[in-house]
Amino acid sequence: MAIACGVDFGTSNSTVGWVQPGQPVMLGLEDGKVTLPSVVFFNADDEVVRYGRAALADYLAGYEGRLMRSMKSLLGTSLMEGQTEVAGRALPFRTLLAQFIGELKHRAEQAAGREFSSAVFGRPVHFIDDNPVHDQLAQDTLEQIARSVGYKDVAFQFEPIAAAFDYESQISREELVLIADIGGGTSDFSLLRLSPQRAARVERRDDILANGGVHIGGTDFDKYLSLASVMPLLGYGSRLRNNSEVPSSYYFNLATWHTINQAYTKKASLQLADLLRDAAEQDKLQRLQNLIDDRAGHWLALQVEQGKITLSDAQQAVLELDRLAPPVALEITRAQFDAASEQLVSSVENTVQTLLRDAGVAPSAVDTVFFTGGSSGVRLLRERIAALVPTARRVEGDLFGSIGAGLALDAARKFG
Repeated sequence: MAIACGVDFGTSNSTVGWVQPGQPVMLGLEDGKVTLPSVVFFNADDEVVRYGRAALADYLAGYEGRLMRSMKSLLGTSLMEGQTEVAGRALPFRTLLAQFIGELKHRAEQAAGREFSSAVFGRPVHFIDDNPVHDQLAQDTLEQIARSVGYKDVAFQFEPIAAAFDYESQISREELVLIADIGGGTSDFSLLRLSPQRAARVERRDDILANGGVHIGGTDFDKYLSLASVMPLLGYGSRLRNNSEVPSSYYFNLATWHTINQAYTKKASLQLADLLRDAAEQDKLQRLQNLIDDRAGHWLALQVEQGKITLSDAQQAVLELDRLAPPVALEITRAQFDAASEQLVSSVENTVQTLLRDAGVAPSAVDTVFFTGGSSGVRLLRERIAALVPTARRVEGDLFGSIGAGLALDAARKFG
């Protein structure tokens, strides 16, 4: 049995993998499920901290408290050194991440029946785009947090390369593979030569032709779908009586997972009350005010996220926005979603084109495109990526488990 585990701390979901003979690699973290949603809820009514699905259940049940999600997005940003208010006390974001990663470690050890002091953590190709200093800061911060919760030996591996290791364990011949890992916060790509023979090597540097990535993921698709379809119901794009536009900051905060709580500050509430008096469409601003007073921003974001997921397979979806006043049944369409996300998709597409060009590889030389990550189900994104390598066969990995499984394999190679 391996002595180390692989940890995929994700923007939306997290997993832990461990290599042991004859057993599944992925460890059960919540009610037998291998994913733990990257969510923390500080339940003020019961004075307990909930994680994962239990956190979301408490929040949706209406308990008072503070919900935190997309915590990984804080790494490498100035917000990481800040804090949020929980039950009237300041909680540093570093402490918040340590609580979640510590819980992830505890659950993995319970499932494995042993302690893990060594781990390979996954990381995106770029935590922060076009800023190597902040990118390294993000990894250093994650390493410090990992050590603070009990990991003595910590290594890192690019998430798409980890997914490649998982795919490599399933093939019987050499392939040139484009790994497309579309997660909650980033879109990462690697071009590698994979084979059963190469899998035995500890050092794989020569097999990696190129890496690339962009800080665009599922939460960004949520954001732009929300701005295009839901936020206009709350006054986004509407006018004040002097014909100036209602400030967009409220809507951007509510549409972005890791900034939703900023809409609940006392300063923001006072400013919104002033705007409400001057709004040309007061009913919409009143709806926004009620939503913020009810602290229902995360609920609204969850409805949008579910709509996005539905549109991966269907041409339309209906969002039952029953906590708005008055309630709204909002129909959204695939065409609307595609239009809202076109700029995001184009940026990801450019990243893949640059990767192929930098590697000096013709698109026709790629044998396989391997999709993983929970957001790789976005239809337009998947189709545009596949179109860049038109002769490659498309393979879908375990959308939530491939990276964790690959990290576990890498941990076994690195630490034994």
